Amino acid sequence: MSASHISNKASLSYRDAGVDIDAGDALVDRIKPFAKRTMRPEVLGGIGGFGALFELSKKFKEPVLVSGTDGVGTKLKLAFQLDKHDTVGQDLVAMSVNDILVQGAEPLFFLDYFACGKLDVDTAADVVKGIAQGCELAGCALIGGETAEMPGMYPAGEYDLAGFAVGAVEKADIIDGSRIVPGDVVLGLASSGAHSNGYSLIRKIIDVARPDLDADFHGRKLRDVVMEPTRIYVKSLLALMQAMPGVVKGMAHITGGGITENVPRILRDELTARIDASSWTLPPLFRWLQKEGNVDMQEMYRVFNCGIGMAVVVSAEDADLAAAKLEAAGETVHRIGRIDARKDGEAQTIVG
Repeated sequence: MSASHISNKASLSYRDAGVDIDAGDALVDRIKPFAKRTMRPEVLGGIGGFGALFELSKKFKEPVLVSGTDGVGTKLKLAFQLDKHDTVGQDLVAMSVNDILVQGAEPLFFLDYFACGKLDVDTAADVVKGIAQGCELAGCALIGGETAEMPGMYPAGEYDLAGFAVGAVEKADIIDGSRIVPGDVVLGLASSGAHSNGYSLIRKIIDVARPDLDADFHGRKLRDVVMEPTRIYVKSLLALMQAMPGVVKGMAHITGGGITENVPRILRDELTARIDASSWTLPPLFRWLQKEGNVDMQEMYRVFNCGIGMAVVVSAEDADLAAAKLEAAGETVHRIGRIDARKDGEAQTIVG
């Protein structure tokens, strides 16, 4: 091949291949102020390094690290449909920090992964701003993350999210449900909505019912109700555990699998939780979903949180004071059930 033929070829760039490095740099500049607000004294360095550095606080004597990872699920499909991207970041943080909280861990830092086909800086900045908001609510540092622009991997206007949280708990203070006994009380902390679970069914019901998402729904637009971000329970429960050491015997984050399948995760085989569904009022969103989808109530309890985002097991004598402290911290608390000895063939959680 002649040199003249080679010189006539167009000079290709990464931008020609669909990756805009300048957009990525612009996003980093946009998100630095959000991340800065979440910093903790243990963070060494700032955003932009190859690895994030975090010095474990000396307040821990025998620290055990607790980690969790999760995404937002198909709630993202609604975010794309509604062009609403400012709340899913909080969902992302909540899914992981609430999970590690149930073992007694204080969330220390969080990392995110944002992947798209073509980077829209405004959309990505909205998402990361929500992530930073979630980190502030959880008291953990947004210490780093990754933005991946991958042409051809995702449909136009769509993206995916993953989050990673790391926390610490004193080895002697790990909460694993081993101290739960018959007679203990189950407290239910109110959810803010559907959180980030059951959205494949929610989307199916919306497709079937075809509601006006901008119509009034108990004082708000339905679109805002279905996109309400997941409540983060970290600060209120950490405050309870600090004020009343040992009072919390077990916690269950009510995520995928609903009430029915999450509470058993903290129970020994010989125990069962009897949940009284009449002890709290099913919120309007869940009443609407059940009616429009003609969903069996047991299926509702298996799929959705149905208004209870976190279950907390305490002894009967501590229940009133624990509930009062949680309410003083801003939670809405219901006494939703009790722990019993499990009979042969009995399910580990019975909702009725």
